[in-house]
Amino acid sequence: MSNIEVSKIIDPIPTSDGAGVKLKRSIGAEPNYFDPFLMLDEFGSENSEDYIAGFPAHPHRGIETVTYMLAGEFEHKDSTGGKGRMTSGDVQWMKTGSGIIHSEMPAMKEGKLHGFQLWINMPAKLKMSKPEYIYIDAGKMPVHKDKDKQIKVIAGKFKNAEGPIKRHNIEPVYFDVELNKNKEFSFKLPETHNSFIYLIKGEIKIGNQDHDRIIDSALILLTHGKDLKVKASTNAKFLVISGKPINEQIARGGPFVMNTRAEILQAVEDYHNGTFVK
Repeated sequence: MSNIEVSKIIDPIPTSDGAGVKLKRSIGAEPNYFDPFLMLDEFGSENSEDYIAGFPAHPHRGIETVTYMLAGEFEHKDSTGGKGRMTSGDVQWMKTGSGIIHSEMPAMKEGKLHGFQLWINMPAKLKMSKPEYIYIDAGKMPVHKDKDKQIKVIAGKFKNAEGPIKRHNIEPVYFDVELNKNKEFSFKLPETHNSFIYLIKGEIKIGNQDHDRIIDSALILLTHGKDLKVKASTNAKFLVISGKPINEQIARGGPFVMNTRAEILQAVEDYHNGTFVK
């Protein structure tokens, strides 16, 4: 079937991570893994007590983390000597590879903090590669805009707007879509990919088949197909994310995602004996 429809609608689970940052987790809770996506968190609050403790120094190996800031500021520091400040609209795409130790701390004492972090699996051949960063400044984000919608393109291409993430093994699509009431967003996705929509706010209808009401902070897993159609019942904002499955066995151990349990144990040993960072 060419048309993409709703496979499952999931309400994110409230949880916390880091030093107590409150967030809503969807991928990583249900479903636990949506190949190649390992985790999706939405963090956001106007109460500084919900985020001020941040994410102190912690390790990663074998994954990519994509942090997208919608509001507020985070300061990043890592074991390679890299550091920087993320502000509203910025993206940090981090390939942790063989290992990195980093911290993400709020660069603000009060005000609204809102954003997303997506974890993407890395194939076995890349898990021990050198860590790498791609930074996308809000002011340089490719954007398509017309009278019906605005689409910020982090990865993939919409009309003439092409994202800076290119030649990536999962051939990702990552759009931030703002769609006006009663208007439609249409896009062709690769039939090989696993795809989902995360509704941030508003109400939307997906595809041609009837489905339960979708409103505010919801993860929508999509069927395989080619033609995606989304209609906004109200003014709506949502993420469209899609990637080619890696189809490899995974072993998970906290911030480490490898292919075997032995590799997880090696990562833990490397971290504790001081040989984690190459």
